[in-house]
Amino acid sequence: MKKILMVCLGNICRSPLAEGILKSKVNGKDVFVDSAGTAAYHVGNLPDERSIEVAKKHQIDITNQSARKFTMKDFDIFDSIFVMDKSNYHNVVALARDDNDIAKVSLILDASEKSTLLEVPDPYYGGNEGFDKVYTMLDDACNEIAKSLI
Repeated sequence: MKKILMVCLGNICRSPLAEGILKSKVNGKDVFVDSAGTAAYHVGNLPDERSIEVAKKHQIDITNQSARKFTMKDFDIFDSIFVMDKSNYHNVVALARDDNDIAKVSLILDASEKSTLLEVPDPYYGGNEGFDKVYTMLDDACNEIAKSLI
């Protein structure tokens, strides 16, 4: 079984969306998908209401998710760790023990053929439109990730 982890800052906006999107594209018997945040601001909380709403618009339910903090143990559990931006990348890599850990980490938009951006912007302080844009970026990237897992 392949194990994929999605990581953003607080684990309430971008990474829960990425988790839900990728889960909707893969067979759960073959691929385990989870998400985490590099900060502990929201541990135990549900995803942001706006993330829940944009996921729901696309028939994806992320209300069973609970925010958690990324830990060094995640390097042992997951085969691939996709981060939303360079800040997340640096925070995750700072916990790496060796080059094998670092090799598991990449920017999620590196997987997208459609995106010209390198980072998924944090929509937290914006309106609903930002969440729609983030959904589209993550959906494109998750399509490519799902293809690579087949």
